[in-house]
Amino acid sequence: MPKAWTGSRIDLHLDVTGTGPAGRRAALEDALRAAIREGSLRPGVPLPSSRGLAEQLGLSRGTVTSAYGQLIDEGFLTSRPGSGTAVADVRDPKPPAASPRRYAPTRPRHDLRPGSPDLAAFPVRGWTAATRRVLAAARPELFGAGDPQGRYELRAALADYLGRTRGVRTSADRIIVTAGYHQNVRLVARVLTLRGSTRAAWEDPGHHIFRRIAADAGLDVRPLAVDDKGAQVERLADEAAVFLTPAHQYPTGVPLDAARRRALVAWARARDSLIVEDDYDGEFRYDRRPVGALQAVATCEVVYSGSVSKTLGPGLRLGWLVLPSRLVEAFMEAKLETEPFSEGLHQAVLADFLASHAYDRHIRAARLRYSRRREHLTALLRQFPGLEAHGVPAGLHVAVSLPADGPGEREVFDAAAERGLAMRGTAELYQDADTARAGLLIGYAAPSERAYPAALEALAGTLREVGLLTPPSSGSFSRTTT
Repeated sequence: MPKAWTGSRIDLHLDVTGTGPAGRRAALEDALRAAIREGSLRPGVPLPSSRGLAEQLGLSRGTVTSAYGQLIDEGFLTSRPGSGTAVADVRDPKPPAASPRRYAPTRPRHDLRPGSPDLAAFPVRGWTAATRRVLAAARPELFGAGDPQGRYELRAALADYLGRTRGVRTSADRIIVTAGYHQNVRLVARVLTLRGSTRAAWEDPGHHIFRRIAADAGLDVRPLAVDDKGAQVERLADEAAVFLTPAHQYPTGVPLDAARRRALVAWARARDSLIVEDDYDGEFRYDRRPVGALQAVATCEVVYSGSVSKTLGPGLRLGWLVLPSRLVEAFMEAKLETEPFSEGLHQAVLADFLASHAYDRHIRAARLRYSRRREHLTALLRQFPGLEAHGVPAGLHVAVSLPADGPGEREVFDAAAERGLAMRGTAELYQDADTARAGLLIGYAAPSERAYPAALEALAGTLREVGLLTPPSSGSFSRTTT
């Protein structure tokens, strides 16, 4: 009985056509040459034995042996006693430079961009331990599509954690697991449009990428001005929803004033409108305990949004929505229309990570680390009288206004680029161009502990180069306490 083709140790896909022994041998040689030149067979890849390849392709062993011998002589293959036959390296020693990928991520030498955690501090040991526990107890359904609402054990763990740490009042049946804040915004927009409501307000300045996502999803997004007390909620009118970062406004860094919180809830109740609470940096307050979630006092009016992108890393693609009971079905219908399933294994691991309190320990360690880094950054900024820092000690960045008669954002960025330093500006975050103010968003979380001092040195050199060591003129901004 002939051996099945599945018995070979190494599989190759080759198109071998031809007539007669010589024709089939030549066809095999041509197919192997083409595969090596095109790169589908890479240097060092071992080839099947002559017997194995003959069985796969329906050729005689002698035909394969002859083809191998010819290509060894030509330099396309190598053969060593006891090591078998492998692909030789016949690549051009100086290949033409590849064109850059349009969406390839760039990693600056000094990364002080806002909103990124220290990925080098990812809790690898704790996450690995949680993964082992999950896999040891795993049932086959763990690797299936799963519940579109999210794995129950994660929703239950989130309800416990958010209740303990953020004051959120919820249960597992009112939580939907998502792929992160991008999907959260799309789901809110979809539910609103299905209800026939398209007018929404967004903090101005605010995160322009997410604001654009909401607009692309069909919402008429209107700017809601922000001052030193947070969003000016008294300007809200007939909007069906408002998107807010009340714990630590992005990008100004101010929390929403208590009186405005009360006014916001009263507005939502009077108009049957939604408050979409992005609990941005809610865990990272350094001078005192974080302000509790707005959802805690308005469970029927607030759609509470969170993710692990700022605490663990965006690569996990895990977020959540805590919903009023009356909206769970509508959000599930919207989720089933678009991206119904989130990655299951990471859900189970995060559930274990939360339940074992390893997540709490990671947050506490990160809070201490980021607090120290912020202190070093603000101490450096105090050396430059022309700058004005905003916001409370919280989050992953400091917002800095530039003097009205000093260098602009572009000048600062050009000088920073010479040092391999990346930051962000504030002007692009304004929807209302008439109110836009130039400034810098300086993050302090992304670099590793080892890399952070050099990043601060690059920042100091940049600020000196653009002339920000001189005292501000009378027309510049006044300093605020950080």
